[in-house]
Amino acid sequence: MSTRLLLVEDDALIGEALELALADEGFSVVRAETGEDALDLLGNTTVDVALLDLMLPGIDGLTVCRRLRDRGDLPIIVITARTGTRDVIAGLEAGADDYVTKPLVAGELAARIRALLRRTAPARPTRFTIGGLEIRPDEESVQRDGKAIHLTRTEFRLLSELAAADGKVVTREQLLQRVWGHDYFGDTRLLDVHVRRLRRKIEPDPDEPSVVLTVRASGYRVTPEP
Repeated sequence: MSTRLLLVEDDALIGEALELALADEGFSVVRAETGEDALDLLGNTTVDVALLDLMLPGIDGLTVCRRLRDRGDLPIIVITARTGTRDVIAGLEAGADDYVTKPLVAGELAARIRALLRRTAPARPTRFTIGGLEIRPDEESVQRDGKAIHLTRTEFRLLSELAAADGKVVTREQLLQRVWGHDYFGDTRLLDVHVRRLRRKIEPDPDEPSVVLTVRASGYRVTPEP
């Protein structure tokens, strides 16, 4: 079966053109023109990835993104006409896994979708323990003291890659390649925002991280168990 995408775009002409282009790339597309329609549609339709324009009438794209993330770990790519740091980070902080900017190039968008699907596939079956966390890639679960911690699939892959390094530094470039895909092209804001989101979920004090540590001018590493 082909990958099914939810495209949330209020401009009918752009939506039609993008649907046709993505169909040529082998994807099945269902469309919604408002945030309300998208949320209703997902109540009875299963999709693999959501493509979400941030500038929507009614419920704005950021709010839709947060509500989708509250519902589960559906992979989300936000679409924005604004390239400023504030707007990009706002989309990522709302729970998006990736972002693309307008004008859209179908081939680039298709590559990002495929990379996102690869990194949200089940991880390799090895267990890790770091910072009091038990990470089970075979079950895609993280626990502390027997209590589950919910992570998005991208956050889980990021934590798993760092845990697998067993305390060694993993550079930003390596993490972008391993988590976002070898064909990822973009900047490191995406990674840094996801690390910040991850820390809010797993660190006892996110402002003073003790599990995922920043290595200045290089990347990140975890504190291994003694």
